[in-house]
Amino acid sequence: MKLMKRSTKLTTVLAIAGLILGSAVSANAANKTITCYKGTTVKKVTAAKPKCPAGFTTTKPKAAAPAVKGGTVKIDATYKGTVTMLWGDADVTVTNVTATGSGVTGGLDSLKGMGAAAPAEQCTPFDGEGTLGSGADTLKVKYADGSMACSADADAPTVVTIKKGPLTIVSGTGKYAGATGSLTLTGSWKVDSASKGSKPATPVTLQLTGTITTK
Repeated sequence: MKLMKRSTKLTTVLAIAGLILGSAVSANAANKTITCYKGTTVKKVTAAKPKCPAGFTTTKPKAAAPAVKGGTVKIDATYKGTVTMLWGDADVTVTNVTATGSGVTGGLDSLKGMGAAAPAEQCTPFDGEGTLGSGADTLKVKYADGSMACSADADAPTVVTIKKGPLTIVSGTGKYAGATGSLTLTGSWKVDSASKGSKPATPVTLQLTGTITTK
């Protein structure tokens, strides 16, 4: 009799355990897990009928495009300042050009340079180099082959005009480190005398145009 009671109790316990386990399995089988996104925040929600919290969505945001380095800088600037010249027997040296820029300078607000030529005719090739800008962001440039300056008259006093002024970018600093591009520097100034010797600083106006490509 006691054995039967124990057997009955054991059967009852097993049956209850089976129901509990069965319910747990059914509950787990019915639950679903979804992934919710809000900007860079990710949440997982598990429920029979899961829903994302307010402001979240199940749509995964697209990965941000990689940052693009470099770009282009348009230049359309006017530089006004002074030019100092030293005349020799058959040549002329521009010992110093100092000017301040306005307009679209790309941050290159100043110009300093020098140059040289051996004028045998009214139009003659010349060499020149200089630095655009000051401080952290600068460009070192030089006149490329084909640069040409012309005087309005055969003798001084006259006006000298840079008719062709293609520039080559030699180097750069700051945001212009490693820069390339296509620039042109033209302009004009008055020459009162071409006699041998140094001449006083003369007003000069230069135009810088083109595009700089940065890295």
